[in-house]
This record gives sequence, C-alpha cells and structure tokens, in this order.
Amino acid sequence: MAELYDFPYKRTPGPRAADREGAELKDYTKETALRKWSGMDLPFFLLVMLILITGLVMLLSASFPRSYYETVNSEEGPRPLYIFIRQVIFSLLGTGGLLVITRVRIEVIRKYSFWLMAASIGLLLFVLLKGISGGGAERWINLFGITQLQPSEVAKLAVVLTFSDWICKYGERMKTFKYGVLPFAAVLGILSVLLLMQPHLSATIIIVALGFIMMFAGGTRYFWFLVFGAAFFLAAQFVMSNREWLGEAAGAFKYAIARIDAWKNPESMKLEGGWQIMQSLYAIGSGGLLGLGLGQSRQKYMYLPEEHNDYIFSIVCEELGFIGATLILLLFAILIIRGFWLALHCRDRYSALVVTGIMALLALQVFLNVAVATNLMPSTGISLPFFSYGGSALCIQMAEMGIVLSISRDIPDK
Repeated sequence: MAELYDFPYKRTPGPRAADREGAELKDYTKETALRKWSGMDLPFFLLVMLILITGLVMLLSASFPRSYYETVNSEEGPRPLYIFIRQVIFSLLGTGGLLVITRVRIEVIRKYSFWLMAASIGLLLFVLLKGISGGGAERWINLFGITQLQPSEVAKLAVVLTFSDWICKYGERMKTFKYGVLPFAAVLGILSVLLLMQPHLSATIIIVALGFIMMFAGGTRYFWFLVFGAAFFLAAQFVMSNREWLGEAAGAFKYAIARIDAWKNPESMKLEGGWQIMQSLYAIGSGGLLGLGLGQSRQKYMYLPEEHNDYIFSIVCEELGFIGATLILLLFAILIIRGFWLALHCRDRYSALVVTGIMALLALQVFLNVAVATNLMPSTGISLPFFSYGGSALCIQMAEMGIVLSISRDIPDK
C-alpha cells in the first residue's frame, strides 16, 4: 500500500482511480474537440433546429387546406404546398443567417444597437404612412414584392440590444430615476404610441413587458415597478369604466375593447369576434389526450381562422393531443432554460443581458400565444415562434438565436 501514497500531502491514485480519470479525460477531450469544431453551444443549436423542423412539419399539416383554397383560381392552378414551400425557403435563409451571425462578434452587434433602434422607429413611422393593411390593422411593409416585414419584430430585438447597452453604460446610476427610468420609459412610450396607432396591441404588450424585464435585470429600483403597476391598474380601470366613450373616440381602444368583449363571452359573440376563439377551443378539445393524428385535423378546413399563423397551436393540440402539445412546450422550456444557463456563464454583463432579453422575449411570445389559443387571455395576434407562418418574423427569430450562439462562443469550455 505504500506505493499508493505520497505521504503526508496527498494520495496517489490507484489503478481503478487512474482508469476513471483516464476515461473522464478522454470524454472531456472528445467534448472539447467537438465544441472547438463548432465553436458554439451545440445543445442550444440542436434544440433550435429540432423546434424549427417540428414547426415546419406542423405548418405543412395546418396550411395545405388554406393554400389550396387561396390558389385554386390562380393561373398556375391549386398549390396546396404554397405556404409550406415559402416557409421552407425562409427557414433556409434564416438558418444561413444564423450561421453567419454566429461568426459576428458581440462587440460589433453592440456598436450598431442604437442605429437598429433608430431604424425600427423609422420603420414604424413608415408603416403609418405607406403600410399594408390586413385584419383591421396596418402593420406591414412590402419588401420588394417578396414578403412583408413587421417593423414591430425589429423593434423587439432593438429594445434588447439598446437597453442592454444603456444598462452597461449607466452602471450603478440605474438606481436613479434620471438614468434607470427616464430614458427607458421615453423609448417605450414612443414605441407604444406608434404601435397603438396601427393598432398592434400584442406587440405593445410584449415590448413594454420586455422593456420592464430588461430594466429589472439592469438594476432599476423596485419602487418604480410598483409605480408602473399602480398606473397600469388605474389606467385599466379608467378604460373599462369609459369603454363606450373611448371606443368611439379612439380606434386603438375600440379594437382592444372588442377583443376583450369577445374573450369574455365568445359563445354569445360567435359572429362578432368570438368565432376564432370557439373554433380554437373546439380544436383543442377534439384532440383529447393522444390527438386525432398528424394531418387529421378537422378545424383547419377553413373553420379556424389563422390556423397556420396565430392559432397553429390549436392544430397542434387537435392532431397531437395533450401529450404531443406538452412535449412541444417542453422543448421550448428546455431551449429557454438552456439560454438562461448560457446567460449565467457569459464573460461580460452586456452579453448576459442580451441573452437574458432574447430568451425572455421567446418565453413571452410562447406563453402569450398559448394563452390566446386556450382563451386564457384576449386574442392579440401573437405568433408562435418557429411554428407560425411568416418569413420575415422567422428570419428575425433565427437571427436572435444566432446572436445567442455568437455569445456562446466566448463561454469557456470547462
């Protein structure tokens, strides 16, 4: 036994311990080599791709009846794969953009964060002048006849990048009203006014909530969040007490009040705004525990509006059932948790704040979309990331994931 010890300081490993250490070193070498080969966090990347592929499969199932219906009278004839093929093209473009962005240093992205915010405000102003209308709102810009861009998607990313930059610059001064509240509230106020003029209530909710999350992470005093909460409660009470007057005076309030009325009484307002809520609930209820089977949805045959967009989760529930929908939400949860894990291991505060903001944005959109589909909250027009149809939105979401992966390159291997 004497040869096993280096008395009195430490013990020399025996044969079994040496084998274990050798195996651990071998595994670590393989892991390190794989990480060095990719340079980015592979679990996060694989989760993104798995969710994206699953989303494409569900979009194919949900969209082919509408694709057939909308193209049956076209010159080319019916094209049941029209929506799906377009989404595949944007998925490939988004994946290519993701891989490119992973090679861009976060310092470069930070340098242009303010200009991205200025561009998003400019685009929101342009929407009010020459935007494209649809569904009672004016939210889109035509991009050379190829696709339509929602400037609100750009504004969400701009809020994350710009607020993270300001928080790092202000440092301890975030505890003061002048630095920790005023500039952030001013930007959120400008964005909210421009969005409500479209009107785009869902984007307003997400951007304001995202801004508060960034301020909270940056160190703004809790007192100001209590003030904001009290102000919101009083404003909500005022709106509900004066709903008729406000509905006649302002289009945005009229739009929001109609959604709230349909949410509270969808059965009695089937033809006045409650139709999509009822059809969504029918789809979810029809799925049961195991679902009707992939491709077997009945509500997608022109019963459920926006079945390939805002209400695609209802089709997921109908075809895959409670278990399938839960597994998809579990994938989102794992991706979000992995993202926050990366935020905890970032090498600098700006990177940590950016990853925190992007993952909070993803979590907000998933939660709000599912809440709308299940009638937990009024319909707000929030898409499900990586699942809902929308080329520009998907590309921006993939760009956000690329930023997270770019930051992950600087996280130490061990």
